[in-house]
Amino acid sequence: MRKTSTVLAAFAVGLLTSTAAIAGDVRIMWYSDGNEGEVLKDLLDRFMKENPGINVVLDNVSYTVVREQLPVQLEAGAGPDIARVTNLKALSNHWLDLRPLVADAGYWDKNFGDQADWMRPDGSNQISGFMTQITLTGGFANKTLFEQAGVALPGKDATWDDWAKAAKQVAESQQVPFAMALDRSGHRLSGPNLSYGSNYIGSDGKPAPLDEGAKAFITKFVGWVKDGTMSKDVWVSAAGSAYRAGADDFINGQVAYYYSGSWQVPNFSAKIGSNFDWVATGSPCGSANCTGMTGGAGLVAVKYTKNPTEVAKVMDYLAREDIVKEFSERTLFLPAHKGVIEKGLDFKTDDAQAKAALNTFVKDTSSLSDTARKLPGWFWSDTYYAALVTRVSQAAAGEMPLEEAFTRIDADIAAKVKDSGR
Repeated sequence: MRKTSTVLAAFAVGLLTSTAAIAGDVRIMWYSDGNEGEVLKDLLDRFMKENPGINVVLDNVSYTVVREQLPVQLEAGAGPDIARVTNLKALSNHWLDLRPLVADAGYWDKNFGDQADWMRPDGSNQISGFMTQITLTGGFANKTLFEQAGVALPGKDATWDDWAKAAKQVAESQQVPFAMALDRSGHRLSGPNLSYGSNYIGSDGKPAPLDEGAKAFITKFVGWVKDGTMSKDVWVSAAGSAYRAGADDFINGQVAYYYSGSWQVPNFSAKIGSNFDWVATGSPCGSANCTGMTGGAGLVAVKYTKNPTEVAKVMDYLAREDIVKEFSERTLFLPAHKGVIEKGLDFKTDDAQAKAALNTFVKDTSSLSDTARKLPGWFWSDTYYAALVTRVSQAAAGEMPLEEAFTRIDADIAAKVKDSGR
């Protein structure tokens, strides 16, 4: 029975996300971290009233579907017409070039040009889409737990060791399951790795072997998982490179310190409410710097669409300055649109904690390392992230020693590079 249900579910997802064939139909594959799906639906309803000949279908799916099933559909020459994705560069050969289709390509270049290379094939000037938000990784502390434990929040230049020590004291005092949690994600692990001086990009632009900086933090991280300081549930509860967030554990007051990113702010604002006080802390420092990782989700057009003209009209509408401003203010997202950033935003929230957290993330964009700024537009980023997650989780689960995990990370990445023929 379970096997039949799984097959039917997969078939249903395939139907939902297959390329629109009906003239005027535009299907969008979308995932949400907070309320952004609801906001987008409202904006699209208004678009359809203004453009009665275009029917936009919004397919809300899990992030896992976007991450694991969409690439398979794209390789088969199928998929939605538009998709919200984070794996932008590695899949860029599947994106539609909107440059000859949008109303004003200059507008796109001016306002979204800084991140345009993140989502287009190397060496091209293609307009693939735009970032729905710019994200930055960073930590969150359960301020109430720290206060109840009588433990001071580490200061601005606190190290990963400082946070681990303080969070462990809080967890022991307040009897919460874990002192710290970090999302099961190679992107999330990379901020700390870079803070210890790591650089994944070789001199030839291809992946470099895992260096001492990355090994230093990974060794520390696996040690924390094994001694109970870091949440084991997040990292050993899934297989392969599957993503798992620790947000629910933080929301439920089960973690003193959680390392994730700015996209969690609206989620925490909505779900934590007045249950406890929380603060964004920025990224802890390593031996080299205090960098986090930038990134974000992009809304891209898929080149297999049968309705490119309609797709371009939808994209032009969603990229409009007033629409980007409204979307960002209602979702509490940091926009990528240059004009919106310059004119400022009025985030639609009465939650002082959320506003303070957003301001912390905005300020922390100035502390990003050069490597952190390069990785979103590097073709091999996701290959590196996937290898990190798979092997680090195996080491954390005790399935292999760390040295073997390091060797296999390099081997996994090398095999992917070889198979690509690039």
